Amino acid sequence: MIVKAYNFVKMHGCGNDYIYFDGICSEVLLCEDLFPKLTNRNRGIGGDGVVFILPSEVSDAKIRIFNPDGSESEMCGNSLRCVGKYLYESGKVLKTNMEIETLSGSKKLSLIVQNGIVVSVCVNMGQAKLSPTEIPVLLDGETIVGRLVYVSQQPYEITCVSMGNPHAVIFHEDVDHFDLLAIGPVFETAPIFPERTNVEVAQILSRNNIKMRAWDRGAGETMANGSGACAVAVAAVLMGYCDKNSDINVELKGGKLTVKYTDEAVLMTGDCVKVFEGVINL
Repeated sequence: MIVKAYNFVKMHGCGNDYIYFDGICSEVLLCEDLFPKLTNRNRGIGGDGVVFILPSEVSDAKIRIFNPDGSESEMCGNSLRCVGKYLYESGKVLKTNMEIETLSGSKKLSLIVQNGIVVSVCVNMGQAKLSPTEIPVLLDGETIVGRLVYVSQQPYEITCVSMGNPHAVIFHEDVDHFDLLAIGPVFETAPIFPERTNVEVAQILSRNNIKMRAWDRGAGETMANGSGACAVAVAAVLMGYCDKNSDINVELKGGKLTVKYTDEAVLMTGDCVKVFEGVINL
């Protein structure tokens, strides 16, 4: 058996931590059997997933995102911010405005740099998709906003949004005591979601402040979910709880994101932190 050393970087956005491999100038090993091992917090590096940074023919770089269960994710807003930080600080892309290709299209990043260090990034997540066929969710109607559904024979009001990946948002008066660990996996695999779904439970604090928890498809509950924060902000506007074209502060278990929902796009701004670099033998 041939063992080879691979360099990696551990980074997080609002506590949503991923393991990043740079495949722009060197070979990377895309093997789904390794992802559970790499992300295991006791026997591996530990993380909410694995991200490969690759060359792109249409953008400054391309990313592929994998969950701990080996499934591939179309989008991760927190990872996009961290990739922007890595590309700039490593000298691979010395631009404060860059574009990253994802499975859900290319996304534009605006970097905020202080003394050569990227401290935060604004990601243009594109337009929110609200059509059931685009999300996808197997329910009728033009949109799914505050829709009563029964999941595992229990009633829930959900709002469904796609931010390049599917989200089901549940508003609740007390997110801290919502049993997301039990309800999250049931929602994720409910038959109405043919591609599974991310699940967010959100509590309205004011017209500009929301508290939320996130259940990530393929990963379980995480400290943060960037696309989920965007979906929650969009859902809050659609439900009349928050205002369009205004900054909405979304408080997650791992930190805060600022989201603005406009007619043209959803803009998400937040931190990006490098935890450490390392080498792993695979």
